[in-house]
Amino acid sequence: MRFPLLIALSLALTAPVVVHAQALRPVEFYFDADALTVRPFVVPGEALSIERLTRMVERKPASMVERGQLAQLAMQAGQAQVGADMYRGALGRIDEANAAWRRLMWNYAWDLHRAGDTSGALAQWQRLITARGSTGRWVPPTLAMSLWTNGRRDEAVQWYAAAVRTEPNQWSGTDRHARLLPGWRPADLAVLADVHAAWVAAPPRWP
Repeated sequence: MRFPLLIALSLALTAPVVVHAQALRPVEFYFDADALTVRPFVVPGEALSIERLTRMVERKPASMVERGQLAQLAMQAGQAQVGADMYRGALGRIDEANAAWRRLMWNYAWDLHRAGDTSGALAQWQRLITARGSTGRWVPPTLAMSLWTNGRRDEAVQWYAAAVRTEPNQWSGTDRHARLLPGWRPADLAVLADVHAAWVAAPPRWP
């Protein structure tokens, strides 16, 4: 699978933006389904080829779903810089009030994480949460896993505690992790299990 540089140049409209992951404090509960954000880029029917997706983007420049899927395919194929340029190009076309911005940011962060850029992923997730004031159910476990991966373990436990406060029957143990987080890799579930163990050993108080 090849992604010519021309595709990246044609879709990237903004220069790389450095976003530093600052400390972000959890709120008490996270009940919001946040369905417009947590949507992987899946086109119904047969998988679309890179060539077809590129043609669709050329015909319909405002189509963020196709742009996002093309960026995701690039990153999954090991073309991390090309995919990141595509994501930034798509994000540069819309503002934070657009529902597609949330979906792009969420997927971009996950693709950065899976590509090994764990600090970049954390920064994007935190930017998404801050910009939208999100109290989505995805927030506590995702930040707990990401912060732990980045060596920020005390903060990770604080975020895991937010998941337990919100749904104690679901997050007090680890037996439901795989069912609650079906898109997570075994390695990420293992990290969350480590966060859980640290929470069990010393559960933080609220507030």
